[in-house]
Amino acid sequence: MEENHSYSSVIGNSSMPYFNSLAKKYGLATQYYANTHPSIGNYFMLAAGQIITNNDSFCSTLSQDNVVRHLLTAGKTFKAYAESLPYAGYTGCASYPYVKRHNPLAYFSDVANSSEKYNLVSFGQFSKDLANHTLPNYSFIVPNLLHDAHDGSLSAADSWLKTNIVPLIASSTFQKDGILIIVFDESFDTDTHHGGGQLAAVVIGPKVKPGYRSTNFYQHQNALKTLMKALGLNSFSGAASGAASMSDYFF
Repeated sequence: MEENHSYSSVIGNSSMPYFNSLAKKYGLATQYYANTHPSIGNYFMLAAGQIITNNDSFCSTLSQDNVVRHLLTAGKTFKAYAESLPYAGYTGCASYPYVKRHNPLAYFSDVANSSEKYNLVSFGQFSKDLANHTLPNYSFIVPNLLHDAHDGSLSAADSWLKTNIVPLIASSTFQKDGILIIVFDESFDTDTHHGGGQLAAVVIGPKVKPGYRSTNFYQHQNALKTLMKALGLNSFSGAASGAASMSDYFF
Protein backbone atom coordinates (compact mmCIF):
# COMPACT_ATOMS: atom_id res chain seq x y z
CA MET A 1 0.00 0.00 0.00
CA GLU A 2 1.42 3.36 -1.06
CA GLU A 3 0.42 6.85 -0.02
CA ASN A 4 -1.04 10.14 -1.20
CA HIS A 5 -0.15 10.52 -4.88
CA SER A 6 -2.22 10.95 -8.01
CA TYR A 7 -2.23 8.68 -11.03
CA SER A 8 -0.53 11.32 -13.18
CA SER A 9 2.21 11.94 -10.59
CA VAL A 10 3.16 8.26 -10.55
CA ILE A 11 2.57 6.72 -13.97
CA GLY A 12 5.43 7.69 -16.25
CA ASN A 13 7.40 9.27 -13.41
CA SER A 14 11.11 8.48 -13.70
CA SER A 15 11.34 8.46 -9.89
CA MET A 16 9.37 5.19 -9.87
CA PRO A 17 11.02 3.04 -12.55
CA TYR A 18 10.24 -0.27 -10.86
CA PHE A 19 6.58 0.48 -10.24
CA ASN A 20 6.19 1.66 -13.82
CA SER A 21 7.90 -1.48 -15.13
CA LEU A 22 5.29 -3.54 -13.26
CA ALA A 23 2.53 -1.37 -14.73
CA LYS A 24 3.82 -2.10 -18.23
CA LYS A 25 4.40 -5.81 -17.69
CA TYR A 26 1.21 -6.69 -15.80
CA GLY A 27 -2.16 -4.96 -15.34
CA LEU A 28 -2.61 -1.22 -14.86
CA ALA A 29 -5.86 0.37 -13.68
CA THR A 30 -6.34 3.61 -15.60
CA GLN A 31 -9.65 4.52 -13.94
CA TYR A 32 -9.16 3.60 -10.28
CA TYR A 33 -10.36 6.14 -7.70
CA ALA A 34 -10.00 6.32 -3.94
CA ASN A 35 -13.18 6.45 -1.89
CA THR A 36 -12.47 9.37 0.41
CA HIS A 37 -9.95 11.70 2.05
CA PRO A 38 -7.92 11.36 4.24
CA SER A 39 -6.14 8.03 4.34
CA ILE A 40 -7.84 5.99 7.04
CA GLY A 41 -11.21 5.55 5.35
CA ASN A 42 -9.54 4.10 2.27
CA TYR A 43 -7.69 1.52 4.34
CA PHE A 44 -10.94 0.50 5.98
CA MET A 45 -12.61 0.20 2.59
CA LEU A 46 -9.85 -2.21 1.54
CA ALA A 47 -10.25 -4.27 4.70
CA ALA A 48 -13.95 -3.97 5.54
CA GLY A 49 -15.76 -2.63 2.51
CA GLN A 50 -16.78 0.53 4.34
CA ILE A 51 -15.14 3.84 5.20
CA ILE A 52 -16.05 3.64 8.95
CA THR A 53 -14.30 6.93 9.79
CA ASN A 54 -12.37 9.78 8.22
CA ASN A 55 -10.61 10.60 11.49
CA ASP A 56 -6.93 9.74 11.01
CA SER A 57 -6.46 9.86 14.81
CA PHE A 58 -9.02 7.10 15.41
CA CYS A 59 -7.45 4.25 17.40
CA SER A 60 -10.29 2.25 18.98
CA THR A 61 -11.18 -1.40 18.44
CA LEU A 62 -13.95 -2.06 15.91
CA SER A 63 -16.57 -4.80 15.72
CA GLN A 64 -17.57 -4.27 12.08
CA ASP A 65 -17.47 -7.07 9.55
CA ASN A 66 -14.09 -7.33 7.86
CA VAL A 67 -11.94 -9.51 5.64
CA VAL A 68 -10.30 -11.33 8.57
CA ARG A 69 -13.66 -12.53 9.85
CA HIS A 70 -14.42 -14.09 6.48
CA LEU A 71 -10.95 -15.60 6.19
CA LEU A 72 -11.14 -17.24 9.60
CA THR A 73 -14.64 -18.57 8.95
CA ALA A 74 -13.35 -20.18 5.77
CA GLY A 75 -10.29 -21.66 7.49
CA LYS A 76 -7.88 -19.34 5.68
CA THR A 77 -4.73 -17.80 7.13
CA PHE A 78 -3.65 -14.16 7.20
CA LYS A 79 -0.91 -11.82 8.33
CA ALA A 80 -0.30 -8.11 8.27
CA TYR A 81 3.39 -7.45 7.61
CA ALA A 82 3.98 -3.95 8.96
CA GLU A 83 7.37 -2.31 8.67
CA SER A 84 8.61 -0.81 11.97
CA LEU A 85 5.87 -2.50 14.02
CA PRO A 86 7.39 -2.54 17.54
CA TYR A 87 6.54 -6.20 18.15
CA ALA A 88 4.16 -8.93 17.04
CA GLY A 89 0.65 -8.28 18.29
CA TYR A 90 1.14 -4.53 18.77
CA THR A 91 -2.18 -2.70 18.45
CA GLY A 92 -1.06 0.71 19.71
CA CYS A 93 -1.73 3.88 17.76
CA ALA A 94 1.77 4.65 16.53
CA SER A 95 5.47 4.08 16.93
CA TYR A 96 7.03 6.27 14.26
CA PRO A 97 7.59 5.54 11.44
CA TYR A 98 4.83 2.94 11.91
CA VAL A 99 1.22 4.13 12.25
CA LYS A 100 -1.84 2.03 13.01
CA ARG A 101 -4.01 3.94 10.54
CA HIS A 102 -2.08 2.26 7.71
CA ASN A 103 -2.60 -1.20 9.21
CA PRO A 104 -6.38 -1.63 9.20
CA LEU A 105 -6.43 -5.25 10.38
CA ALA A 106 -5.12 -4.08 13.75
CA TYR A 107 -8.42 -2.31 14.50
CA PHE A 108 -10.84 -5.20 14.29
CA SER A 109 -11.97 -7.17 17.33
CA ASP A 110 -11.46 -10.43 15.43
CA VAL A 111 -7.74 -9.60 15.60
CA ALA A 112 -7.16 -7.21 18.50
CA ASN A 113 -9.19 -9.14 21.07
CA SER A 114 -7.80 -12.59 20.35
CA SER A 115 -4.60 -14.50 19.73
CA GLU A 116 -5.01 -13.56 16.07
CA LYS A 117 -3.29 -10.29 16.97
CA TYR A 118 0.00 -12.18 16.78
CA ASN A 119 -0.56 -12.29 13.03
CA LEU A 120 0.29 -8.59 13.12
CA VAL A 121 4.03 -8.92 12.57
CA SER A 122 6.99 -6.78 11.63
CA PHE A 123 7.84 -6.71 7.94
CA GLY A 124 11.11 -8.49 8.71
CA GLN A 125 9.05 -11.66 9.05
CA PHE A 126 7.97 -11.46 5.42
CA SER A 127 11.28 -12.57 3.90
CA LYS A 128 11.49 -15.42 6.41
CA ASP A 129 8.00 -16.67 5.60
CA LEU A 130 8.70 -16.35 1.89
CA ALA A 131 11.93 -18.37 2.19
CA ASN A 132 10.22 -21.01 4.32
CA HIS A 133 7.18 -21.25 2.02
CA THR A 134 4.94 -20.30 4.93
CA LEU A 135 3.24 -17.18 3.61
CA PRO A 136 -0.43 -17.04 4.62
CA ASN A 137 -3.34 -17.14 2.20
CA TYR A 138 -3.84 -13.38 2.61
CA SER A 139 -1.14 -10.82 3.32
CA PHE A 140 -1.53 -7.09 3.92
CA ILE A 141 1.84 -5.36 3.43
CA VAL A 142 2.44 -2.05 5.20
CA PRO A 143 5.61 -0.07 4.41
CA ASN A 144 6.44 2.53 7.05
CA LEU A 145 5.93 6.27 6.55
CA LEU A 146 9.41 6.67 5.10
CA HIS A 147 8.89 4.00 2.45
CA ASP A 148 5.25 4.43 1.36
CA ALA A 149 5.71 7.92 -0.18
CA HIS A 150 3.95 9.58 2.77
CA ASP A 151 6.98 11.14 4.48
CA GLY A 152 9.60 9.83 2.07
CA SER A 153 10.07 10.34 -1.66
CA LEU A 154 8.57 8.39 -4.53
CA SER A 155 12.09 7.21 -5.28
CA ALA A 156 12.46 5.77 -1.78
CA ALA A 157 9.09 4.03 -2.09
CA ASP A 158 10.07 2.58 -5.44
CA SER A 159 13.40 1.29 -4.12
CA TRP A 160 11.60 -0.35 -1.20
CA LEU A 161 9.18 -2.06 -3.57
CA LYS A 162 11.97 -3.32 -5.79
CA THR A 163 13.95 -4.71 -2.87
CA ASN A 164 11.01 -6.51 -1.34
CA ILE A 165 8.65 -7.37 -4.17
CA VAL A 166 11.13 -8.82 -6.69
CA PRO A 167 11.77 -11.92 -4.50
CA LEU A 168 8.04 -12.41 -3.96
CA ILE A 169 7.14 -12.32 -7.65
CA ALA A 170 10.02 -14.65 -8.50
CA SER A 171 9.05 -17.22 -5.87
CA SER A 172 7.53 -20.56 -6.80
CA THR A 173 4.76 -19.91 -4.27
CA PHE A 174 3.65 -16.73 -6.01
CA GLN A 175 4.18 -18.05 -9.53
CA LYS A 176 1.70 -20.84 -8.88
CA ASP A 177 -1.43 -18.73 -8.39
CA GLY A 178 -0.50 -15.54 -6.52
CA ILE A 179 -2.15 -12.15 -6.88
CA LEU A 180 -0.52 -8.92 -5.73
CA ILE A 181 -2.26 -5.55 -5.90
CA ILE A 182 -0.04 -2.51 -5.34
CA VAL A 183 -2.23 0.53 -4.88
CA PHE A 184 -2.03 4.06 -3.53
CA ASP A 185 -4.55 4.82 -0.81
CA GLU A 186 -5.68 8.18 -2.17
CA SER A 187 -4.74 10.95 -4.56
CA PHE A 188 -3.70 14.45 -3.54
CA ASP A 189 -6.17 16.19 -1.20
CA THR A 190 -7.11 18.63 -3.97
CA ASP A 191 -8.41 15.76 -6.13
CA THR A 192 -11.83 14.74 -4.84
CA HIS A 193 -13.13 12.96 -7.94
CA HIS A 194 -15.32 10.03 -6.83
CA GLY A 195 -14.37 10.79 -3.23
CA GLY A 196 -10.60 10.45 -3.06
CA GLY A 197 -9.26 11.14 -6.53
CA GLN A 198 -7.59 9.12 -9.27
CA LEU A 199 -4.69 6.93 -8.20
CA ALA A 200 -2.31 4.32 -9.55
CA ALA A 201 -2.99 0.61 -9.05
CA VAL A 202 -1.20 -2.37 -10.54
CA VAL A 203 -2.43 -5.97 -10.52
CA ILE A 204 0.36 -8.57 -10.67
CA GLY A 205 0.27 -12.33 -11.00
CA PRO A 206 0.96 -15.31 -13.26
CA LYS A 207 -2.64 -15.26 -14.50
CA VAL A 208 -2.76 -11.52 -15.22
CA LYS A 209 -2.94 -10.57 -18.90
CA PRO A 210 0.51 -9.22 -19.87
CA GLY A 211 0.53 -5.48 -20.52
CA TYR A 212 -3.19 -5.15 -19.78
CA ARG A 213 -4.75 -1.70 -19.38
CA SER A 214 -8.15 -1.60 -17.75
CA THR A 215 -10.46 1.31 -18.46
CA ASN A 216 -13.11 0.03 -16.05
CA PHE A 217 -14.05 2.22 -13.11
CA TYR A 218 -12.73 0.70 -9.90
CA GLN A 219 -12.40 1.65 -6.25
CA HIS A 220 -11.01 -0.06 -3.17
CA GLN A 221 -14.08 -2.24 -2.66
CA ASN A 222 -13.40 -3.78 -6.08
CA ALA A 223 -9.87 -4.72 -5.03
CA LEU A 224 -11.24 -6.24 -1.81
CA LYS A 225 -13.82 -8.24 -3.77
CA THR A 226 -11.13 -9.45 -6.17
CA LEU A 227 -8.87 -10.77 -3.42
CA MET A 228 -11.67 -12.35 -1.41
CA LYS A 229 -13.08 -14.05 -4.49
CA ALA A 230 -9.62 -15.30 -5.50
CA LEU A 231 -9.37 -16.98 -2.10
CA GLY A 232 -12.61 -18.83 -2.71
CA LEU A 233 -14.70 -16.90 -0.21
CA ASN A 234 -18.45 -16.95 -0.80
CA SER A 235 -19.42 -13.96 1.33
CA PHE A 236 -17.91 -10.51 1.24
CA SER A 237 -17.40 -7.52 3.52
CA GLY A 238 -19.49 -4.36 3.17
CA ALA A 239 -19.51 -2.73 -0.25
CA ALA A 240 -17.45 -5.61 -1.65
CA SER A 241 -20.68 -7.63 -1.64
CA GLY A 242 -22.18 -5.58 -4.46
CA ALA A 243 -18.92 -4.61 -6.16
CA ALA A 244 -17.59 -6.19 -9.33
CA SER A 245 -14.36 -8.11 -9.09
CA MET A 246 -11.50 -6.97 -11.31
CA SER A 247 -11.91 -10.07 -13.45
CA ASP A 248 -10.97 -8.31 -16.69
CA TYR A 249 -7.30 -8.47 -15.63
CA PHE A 250 -7.12 -12.24 -15.72
CA PHE A 251 -7.05 -14.84 -18.46
